[in-house]
Amino acid sequence: MKYDFDRLIERRNTDSIKWTLYAEDVIPLWVADMDFPSAEPIVRALTDRARHGVFGYSLPPKALTLALIQRLKELYGWSVAEPEVIFLPGIVTGLNIAFQAYVERGEAVLAQPPVYFHFLRDPVQHGRVLIDPPLVRSKDSWEIDFDLFERSITPSTKLFVLCNPHNPVGRVFSRQELERIAEICLRHGLIICSDEIHCDLVFPPYRHIPIATLAPEIDDRTVTLMAPSKTYNIAGLGCGYAVIRNRRLRDRWKEASSGIVPHVNIMGHVAALAGLTEGQDWLDQVIEYLKGNRDFLYEYVGGKIPFMTMNRVEATYLAWLDCQKLGIVGNPAVFFRSEARVALSDGLEFGKPGEGFVRLNFACPRHVLSEALDRMKHALEKC
Repeated sequence: MKYDFDRLIERRNTDSIKWTLYAEDVIPLWVADMDFPSAEPIVRALTDRARHGVFGYSLPPKALTLALIQRLKELYGWSVAEPEVIFLPGIVTGLNIAFQAYVERGEAVLAQPPVYFHFLRDPVQHGRVLIDPPLVRSKDSWEIDFDLFERSITPSTKLFVLCNPHNPVGRVFSRQELERIAEICLRHGLIICSDEIHCDLVFPPYRHIPIATLAPEIDDRTVTLMAPSKTYNIAGLGCGYAVIRNRRLRDRWKEASSGIVPHVNIMGHVAALAGLTEGQDWLDQVIEYLKGNRDFLYEYVGGKIPFMTMNRVEATYLAWLDCQKLGIVGNPAVFFRSEARVALSDGLEFGKPGEGFVRLNFACPRHVLSEALDRMKHALEKC
């Protein structure tokens, strides 16, 4: 079926975090979910399951595990066994399990800002040390300074958290980049926890490569976090999973999560299975629409907002906008929220290198994106 992503669906009376945090005259382009309806097969599967009327404790359906395994094999040539897939209520939960399972108090976690704030905040909250060599900005992208990366590793560093595809800078790391990361982590005995939640939202010609697939010795030291929540816009249903090939790492994971981490709710299972088995047509259409939004945004920023720059977005529906030369006094996210009535994510949430940046979520009807950009442009013209 043909989906209409130009239609704006009212979300303000649905307890949406994105749409209820700010006043009604504010256009929210901040938190990372889409303003599009999910795939019709997902809606139908949830409706059918709700009509059953009994919602007791449930196990992950075997069909769901097999569908995930089949998808990993088809997309990446990655052979995963059923016991190596562990379901989670979300990727943030998975990150925090990894911090607990593989790093002792006083030991260090390595992360590279600007990056999703849970990479930076949560290790410290658990009494771990954060080592944070930044990514380096190039002309229209962000890259890893591998010499700095390796020099930052200490004898107490136990875990590297990788974000690929990257939030917020939109990179899809190349095979060569991933191989250098893996080589350094192997040399220093680091475990890799790879957040790959945006892996299905990659724009051509880029291609996602799970770092665990590079070589058996990398697979043996990697915990890969994935989820259908970003892919099919079902984040509110809470369903993710970890792929952990190494039995020792799986045992430590299960020990750290025992009695703390709840099972995935039954509707998360239902939606994930429907998406994996019947959601590809929707996904193809949504990626094409997002690509159009990305290109529209890039052209608008480049042609109508002098001194704002936007790096290349290879994946995700998140744009990383440099506002440092706009002449704004103070925080640009605060400026655009107060003067343009557009809510964006504050770049400082993603670490010190994000100062002067904002993150914009372009997973919305194009006319909403256009209005938000017009508001931002007019606010700048008045300042």
